[in-house]
Amino acid sequence: MLPYGSLEGAELDLGRKLTLAEKLWYGYSAKKSDYILFNHNGLFLFLVFSLVPLPYVLIELYWFNNMEKFKLQPRIKRSSSELLKCYKDVVNKFILVVGPLIGFSFSALKWVGIRTSLPLPSKWEVISQLVVYFLIEDYTNYWIHRLLHSKWGYEKIHYVHHEYNAPFGFAAPYAHWAEILVLGIPTFLGPAMVPCHIITLWLWTVLRQAEAIETHSGYNFPWSPSRFIPFYGGAEYHDYHHYVGRQSQSNFASVFTYCDYVYGTDKGYRRHKQAVKKLKEQVKKQLERATK
Repeated sequence: MLPYGSLEGAELDLGRKLTLAEKLWYGYSAKKSDYILFNHNGLFLFLVFSLVPLPYVLIELYWFNNMEKFKLQPRIKRSSSELLKCYKDVVNKFILVVGPLIGFSFSALKWVGIRTSLPLPSKWEVISQLVVYFLIEDYTNYWIHRLLHSKWGYEKIHYVHHEYNAPFGFAAPYAHWAEILVLGIPTFLGPAMVPCHIITLWLWTVLRQAEAIETHSGYNFPWSPSRFIPFYGGAEYHDYHHYVGRQSQSNFASVFTYCDYVYGTDKGYRRHKQAVKKLKEQVKKQLERATK
C-alpha cells in the first residue's frame, strides 16, 4: 500500500510531478496491500500458462498438416484429450503447490526489499534487472536440472516431467510437486539477490513462464523473435533433451546454452546435429542424382 494520502502528497514527497505511468500505478495500487499486489504473480502465472500455449494447441489440433514442417517430432500428434489432461494436471498442481508457495514467499521477498512504492523504476533499471534474473536463473537451474538427472533424482522426481518425450506448451510446468518447489528457487533467487519493484517482478514472472512454454512448444518457427537472442537455446535445443529422455546427459540449460558448452553437456546434441546435417546432405545429393 502506498504511503500517500493523495496524488499531491506523492508529488510533494518526490519533489516533482508524477509521470502518467506513476499516476496510473497510484490509482491502481494506492489502496491495495503489498500482499495482494505480490499475489498478482499467481494470477499472471495462470493467465500466461492458459493463454500463451493456445496458438500451439490450435496448430496441433487444426493446422497440423500446414505446420508439420516446423514440428520437431512430426510423428507425434497430440489429441485434444491429451492436451486437456495435461492442462488439468498442471492446474491442480498450481492450486495445491504454486499458489501456496507464492503466498508463503511474500514475507521473504518483502524482507529482501521488493517494493511497491513510487517512484517507478526506469526502463533501463527494469531491463538490466531482467537480464540479471535470466542469468541467475539459467545458471542455478542448470545445476538443479543436472542433479535431477542423477539416478535417484530422475527415478524419484524428474521422471514426471519426462512423461512427455515430445513436449508441448501445456507440458512446460508439468512436473512432480517436489520439482516445482525446487525449481522455484532459481526463479526467485534473482529478485532476492537484486531486489526490484513489484512491476519488474510481475514482468519477470510473465517472461520466464512464456519462455518455458516456447521452449516446450514442440515447434521451431523461423520467425520467432527469440532466435535473435544470443546463446538462446529454444525449442529445438530443449526438444532434443526430451527426445533422449531418461538417458539424457545433454542440454540441461533452461534458457541459454553457455553452461552446456562450458561444462561439456551439449556434446551429444552437437553430434546429433552433425549427423542430421550429414544425412540431409546425402539425401539432397541422392535427389540431385535422381533428377539428372
